[in-house]
Amino acid sequence: METIISACISASVTLVICLLNNHGQQEKTRALMEYKLDELTKRVDKHNNVVERTYSIEKRLSVQEEQIRVANHRISDLEGIEHEH
Repeated sequence: METIISACISASVTLVICLLNNHGQQEKTRALMEYKLDELTKRVDKHNNVVERTYSIEKRLSVQEEQIRVANHRISDLEGIEHEH
């Protein structure tokens, strides 16, 4: 009977230690995952900012290219008029 009681006490202590250790590991794992998720979120935000800026630059570049085409066309027209006089 003493052996059974001793084994139950030993098993109970072991179980409590395992549960405490498991809880501690879960907290560390959760904290690490939250940190990594925050870092990934920052990277995604930076990436999205770069993409938005690139679209803005491409839009302005398109407008400027059109303005240059119009200016070149006007210059060509003016040069054609000057040659006629």
